[in-house]
Amino acid sequence: MAKTHRRRPELAAFLRSRRARVTPADVGMEPGLRRRTPGLRREEVAQLSGVGVTWYTWLEQGRPINASSQVLDAVARTLGLGQPEREHLYDLAEVPFTHDYESAAPAVGPEIQEILDALDPIPAVVYSARFDILAANRMYRDLFLIPGTAATGGGRMGNALWSLFVVDEDVCQLLFRESVLPTMVATLRSGYGRHVGEPAWEDFIRRLSQASEYFAGLWRNGDVAPLGPRVKTFRHGAVGELRMTSVSLSVNGMPDCRIVVHRPDDEETSARVSRLRDLSR
Repeated sequence: MAKTHRRRPELAAFLRSRRARVTPADVGMEPGLRRRTPGLRREEVAQLSGVGVTWYTWLEQGRPINASSQVLDAVARTLGLGQPEREHLYDLAEVPFTHDYESAAPAVGPEIQEILDALDPIPAVVYSARFDILAANRMYRDLFLIPGTAATGGGRMGNALWSLFVVDEDVCQLLFRESVLPTMVATLRSGYGRHVGEPAWEDFIRRLSQASEYFAGLWRNGDVAPLGPRVKTFRHGAVGELRMTSVSLSVNGMPDCRIVVHRPDDEETSARVSRLRDLSR
């Protein structure tokens, strides 16, 4: 209750400040002769948003009224809010905010790719919550990207889960899959909770379940796991086994995406990675 009480004045101040910066010309209206301020009036925001004047007035006064996501979206469009401002509006109004991931496919900028390449031969990748591969360095591609599977995933280079579940174990460089894959599927489900019903997610899960009975069984288990460090062992043709710990890092401007870096988990692996670095030079 105390938190709500503090948020309402913040909501009122935020809406007033955003309204003040939108001119009538911005929304295709005549400025009029008796306008005292350059911004929109409350009744104009209400009319343009398709809501009642009294309701919007109460919202801007910070009164304890309920607001739906549809109404907040309409107000956000009228006030020209960008995504960070729109998310802030939702937080202040205490309405759950959902990112529009499907319409805003994240693009990995060159600066992120440079970071990934600089880490080579440490495997590094940018994943979506669905394990779509959005960018990767050479070492990651050597260990994870299996010929013939890239076209089936939603990312620019395929999908890590698809690569791991639809190929024979002999082809896959990941060892001890029986302990790693259940955790990856449980992590997938933790992301799925934010996307239930989205066509891209539902189609991906349906197709992968059809392609892999093992995945289908793990998915039916319903297990959920948060993001966190994971230990994986890979087989590399030049240096042998590599025992790596994965670390996840968030990426600014790319909600629901993360950089995953696989760092050596022991001294022997560190020595083998150093040997790979010397070979690449």
